[in-house]
Amino acid sequence: MKVSVRFLRGLCGGVLASAFAWRAFGADNSVALEALSRLKGMDLEANPALKAAVLKVLNEVKGTAQFVEIVRDFKITGQEPALLDLGTKDPSSSAGVDAMRLVLHGADSQLLNTALAGTNAAKVVEGLGNTHEKEIVPLLEPLVTDNSCEPVVRRQAVRALAKVQEGATVLLRLAEQQKLPEDVKLTASSELNLARWPEVKSEAKRLLPLPQTQNAQPLPPITELIQMKGDPMKGAGVFRRETGECIKCHQVNGEGIDFGPNLSEIGTKLGKEALFESILDPSAGISFGFEAWQIDLKNGDEAFGLITNETADEIAIKAVGGVVTRHKKSEIGKRTQQKLSIMPAGLQQAMSTQDLVDLVEYLTTLQKAAVPAK
Repeated sequence: MKVSVRFLRGLCGGVLASAFAWRAFGADNSVALEALSRLKGMDLEANPALKAAVLKVLNEVKGTAQFVEIVRDFKITGQEPALLDLGTKDPSSSAGVDAMRLVLHGADSQLLNTALAGTNAAKVVEGLGNTHEKEIVPLLEPLVTDNSCEPVVRRQAVRALAKVQEGATVLLRLAEQQKLPEDVKLTASSELNLARWPEVKSEAKRLLPLPQTQNAQPLPPITELIQMKGDPMKGAGVFRRETGECIKCHQVNGEGIDFGPNLSEIGTKLGKEALFESILDPSAGISFGFEAWQIDLKNGDEAFGLITNETADEIAIKAVGGVVTRHKKSEIGKRTQQKLSIMPAGLQQAMSTQDLVDLVEYLTTLQKAAVPAK
C-alpha cells in the first residue's frame, strides 16, 4: 500500500491522533512504520498529533530494531533507559550497537555510570566497545585499574578500549607506567598485538609481548587460536602427559589428582576463549574455593595450598599433589591469601601452539551428560 506524504501529513491532524489510523486500515504495525519512515525528520514538538501517534507506535515496538530507528529518526528524548536495556541484552547486534550509541550521546550522562556499576556491567561494556566511539574512553579507562570491579568486567573494558585508537593508547600508557593490572595483561596483549594501527601494534610488541611456546616461539593471539582446528584425541594425550601439569592437578571422570577444579564438565561451563585464558593466565580468574594460602607456623615451618576444611581449632591444607595436612590454629603464626593462582603460569612453554589448540579442543568435549528424555 503506497501512501503519499501529503496524505500522511493530513492524517496527523485527526486520524493519527484520535483513531490510530493504521488500525483503521486493518493493518499491523508495518503500515505505521512505513508511514513514519516517510515522515522522519519532522519536528514532533511542532506537531502534537504526530508526536502522540509516534509515541504510541514507539511503545508498541519497544525492545526492537524499529524502536531504535524511531528514536533516532525523530530525535526522541527520554528513551535512554529502554535503549540501554536493548543494547545490554544484545550488545553485538546492529540494533544493540545503535541503541548504545544513542545512550552514549544522550543527555542522561549518569545512566551509563550507574549501569557500569551494576550487575550487567560486562554486557554494558561490551556494547560500548562495539560502538567504536572514542567517547567510551573516559567511561571505561577507570574500570581497568579498579580492583573492586569483577575481573570479567575489567577484561571486557580492555577489549572495548582496544577497539579505538585512543583507548589502545591508554592501555599502552598504563603498561608503560606499570599500572596495567597483571590479570588483564594477557587480554591486552592479545588485543593490542592485533591492532590495525601500526604504531599501537609496534608498542604492544615491546610492552606486552605475546606468551611464548616451545622453542621461544610467540603464541598467536587468542582470537587467532580459537579459529585454529584442534584434534581432541591428541589433546587428551597432552592432558595426560607425564611432563605436563594437567593430570597432576585436575581430575576428568575420576582420572587424575583431585587438587584443582574438576574438569569433567568444563566444556559445558567455559567456551574456547575462556579456556585459553584460563591456561595462559590462570590468575585472571581464580575459582571460588581454589584460592591459594600461605600458612606460616610459629616453629618456622610453612604450608602452602588450598584450605579444604576449617574448624574452630584447626585448618586442613591440601598441597599440590592432593596431600592434605592439618594444623592446629594455636600453632599458626600467620596465614595469607595469595593473589596469584596456585596453577602456575607459563604452562604453554612446554607445548607447541598445536598442542595447546588440541588441548583446548579436548577440554571443550568434556560436557555434562544430557538427561534422557522421559
